Amino acid sequence: MKATEKCPCGSGNKFGECCGPVISGKQKAKTAEALMRARYSAYVTGDIDFIATSCKRGEEGNDIDLDETRRWSKESEWHGLTIHSVSEGGENDTDGVVEFSAHYSRGGLRDEHRERAVFKKIDGVWLYTEGSLAATTIVRDTPKVGRNDPCPCGSGKKYKKCCGR
Repeated sequence: MKATEKCPCGSGNKFGECCGPVISGKQKAKTAEALMRARYSAYVTGDIDFIATSCKRGEEGNDIDLDETRRWSKESEWHGLTIHSVSEGGENDTDGVVEFSAHYSRGGLRDEHRERAVFKKIDGVWLYTEGSLAATTIVRDTPKVGRNDPCPCGSGKKYKKCCGR
């Protein structure tokens, strides 16, 4: 990604002034949120080595499958990052939590990865320590089709005898 392009993290800044220097190692993330944004941008740009180095390693087993992560990053079309909440994680903190959603499509299906990510500052460097998926509620855009309703495909059959099988 060019330094002059808009940063994928959604900050509105140019990549070279936002996540680019953090991903390249020229600058440290100042906050937990800044590291979260850089990690999202690294998925978008396919810089999986940064994803690995920005994780805390150790007994918790925060080891990732680099090949599978690289494949997921490459096969996905990235649509944006939404930061829902930030708890602590400032420049003077040592712990922080960022709840976010990464929006993407893979295999023609649009999806949302919503996570509550925990960060820790160790020796002046913010690291991702763990994450848990946040529950999401699915909301229908259209009314539910009943078994005895006409099939929405237009066949003229009841739903249960057509697409509802």
